[in-house]
Amino acid sequence: MSPSVHRFLSIDMLPLLAATLAALSCGLLGNFLVLRRLSLMGDAISHAVLPGLVAGFLLTGERVGAAMFLGAAGAGLATVILVEVVRRMGRVEAGAAMGVVFSVMFALGVLMIEQAAARRVDLDPDCVLHGQLEMLFWFPPSNWDSFFSAQTLSLVPRQIYSLMGVTLAAILFIALFFKELRIASFDPALATSQGFNAGAINLVLMILVAAATVASFEATGSILVVAMLICPAAIARLLTDRLAGQVLVSAAAALLCGVLGYAAGAFAPERLGLPSAVNVAGMMSVVGGLLLGGAVLFSPMHGTLVRAIRRRRLAGQVALEDLLGALFRAGEAGSSRVPRAHLAHALGGQDRLARALALGVHAGFVQVEADEVALSRQGTAAAADTVRRHRLWEAYLVDEAGLRADHVHGVAEELEHVRDARAQPSAVPGRGTDPHGKQIPD
Repeated sequence: MSPSVHRFLSIDMLPLLAATLAALSCGLLGNFLVLRRLSLMGDAISHAVLPGLVAGFLLTGERVGAAMFLGAAGAGLATVILVEVVRRMGRVEAGAAMGVVFSVMFALGVLMIEQAAARRVDLDPDCVLHGQLEMLFWFPPSNWDSFFSAQTLSLVPRQIYSLMGVTLAAILFIALFFKELRIASFDPALATSQGFNAGAINLVLMILVAAATVASFEATGSILVVAMLICPAAIARLLTDRLAGQVLVSAAAALLCGVLGYAAGAFAPERLGLPSAVNVAGMMSVVGGLLLGGAVLFSPMHGTLVRAIRRRRLAGQVALEDLLGALFRAGEAGSSRVPRAHLAHALGGQDRLARALALGVHAGFVQVEADEVALSRQGTAAAADTVRRHRLWEAYLVDEAGLRADHVHGVAEELEHVRDARAQPSAVPGRGTDPHGKQIPD
C-alpha cells in the first residue's frame, strides 16, 4: 500500500463515507417528507434531540456512547409522535405542530442542562451545527493482507456503522414498501380504503427519519441533516414527475453532494492556497444549495429559464395567430392587403405586431410590402384554421354552454389558441356559421 493511499484511508475515507451515507439516508427519506409537505421535520428532530442527549449524559457521565445515542433516538421518536398528536388533536397544520413541539423540546433540554448541572455537555456550535467529521480518523494497517481483518474493522468508529445501518434500513424500507409509500404519500385516505394502514406507514417513515437524523447528527451536525432532507428531494422533484425516478435522482444528487462537498471542503482550499480546510458539512450544504439553484433555473420540465422560454414562444405563437386571424377577417371583408397601422391597433401595439410579422415572414405565412401586409397561400390555410377554431368555440359556447352570442367572442379568442385536438369542439352537423352568422371555414 502506497503512503498516499494509506494517508487517504486514514484521514479522508471515513469522513467521506460518513458524509455520503448521511446524505444518502436523509436524501432518500426526504422524498416522502417533501411530498407530504413535512420538509422541516428534520429540523424539528435535530432541535428536539437535546433533552435526549442530556438525559444520556446524566445517566452515564460520558459525552459519547450508546446511552446518548439511545437518548437522542428516544427524543426524536417522541418528537414524531407528539407532532402527530398535536396535529390531529389540535387540528393545526403540520408546520405549526412541528414548531410547537421542537420549541418545547429544545427548551426542555436547555432547562435540563441548567437545573441538572450538566453544563459540561459539549453542545457548542461546532458540535451541534457543523458536526465533527474531522474527528472520524482511522489508523488501518499499511499492508493489504491484514486490512480487512476483524481487528482492523473493529477500530472503525461506531458512527460509520450507525450510518450504514440507517442507510440500509432506509433503502430496504423504500424498496419493500414503495407501492404503499406512494399511495400513502399522495392520498392517505385511498391507501386506508385499499387495506394499507397509512398511519402505520407514516409512523415507520418518521421513525426512520428520526433514526437517520440522530445517526447523522453526531458526525455531520444539524445543518447537513436539514439540507440533505430537503435539497436532494427538491432537486429530483424539479427534474422528474415520476416517483421512482425521483427517488433515484435524489440518491444521485445526495451522493454528488457528499463527494463534491467533501472535495470542496477538504481539498479545494489547499489547491487555492488557503491556510486551512473549510467545514465539510457546510460545504456539502452549499453544494446542495447550488445544485438546487441549478435545477430551479435549468430543469427541462419545471426550470425558471425553460418556463420563460416556453412562455415567450407561446406569446409569439399567440401573436402570430392573432395576426393571421385579423388578416383572414380582413380578406373576408374584401381587403387582401391590410395597413400595418390597422394591424398594430388590432394586435395591441407595434411591438407585438413586429414580433408576429417576424414569425409570420419566417414561416412563410405573410408577405410584407411597404406598409401593407397580406397572407400567402400557406398563410391563408393557417389563418383559416385559426378562425375555424375561434368560430367553433363560439358555436359550442352558445349551443352547449348556454351563453349569449354577444358574450362569447372574448372567451373564444382565448380558447382558439388551444391546439390540442382532444380539447377542440367538433363541428355541429348542419351548422355552417357561427352565432354571429359568419361562415365557419372548412
